[in-house]
Amino acid sequence: MFWLLFCIFFAACLGAGVTGGLFAPGPWYRALEKPWFTPPDWVFPVTWMVLYICMAIAGARVAMLESNGVALAFWALQIALNGLWTPVFFGLKNIRLGMAVVSVLWLSVLSGLLAMWQIDVIAGLLFVPYLVWVTIAAALNAAVWRLNPDVARNPPPAPS
Repeated sequence: MFWLLFCIFFAACLGAGVTGGLFAPGPWYRALEKPWFTPPDWVFPVTWMVLYICMAIAGARVAMLESNGVALAFWALQIALNGLWTPVFFGLKNIRLGMAVVSVLWLSVLSGLLAMWQIDVIAGLLFVPYLVWVTIAAALNAAVWRLNPDVARNPPPAPS
């Protein structure tokens, strides 16, 4: 049963991850001023694959337990927001709205971590690296906003 659940949760993670391919950074992002702590491009797919595996294991572990409703609700919320950030930031090129999405994502990851921790410590621990990474993502988003105020105030028109 664990492996079936793992595959379902991992498929949800990959579904969110597909947005990275559909809305690649491109020339717009490359032209932005970025902070000194921006990781090299190769770090992102490697990190996300490790995180998606951890997230799927955590979800599968919690799904097999009783009293898992709140934890699974936060798991569902965080994966939806995870999949939303890339289209907002890279697709719409909306730095400010991206900041709003990543802020709510951060809260949902923290809440999910705490909810999972209460019923399965290992599942909660598996979300710690994810919270660290979303913290870095939020700091990057905020720094890009600060370093590119004109672009943040005037995002290009949404594609039609």
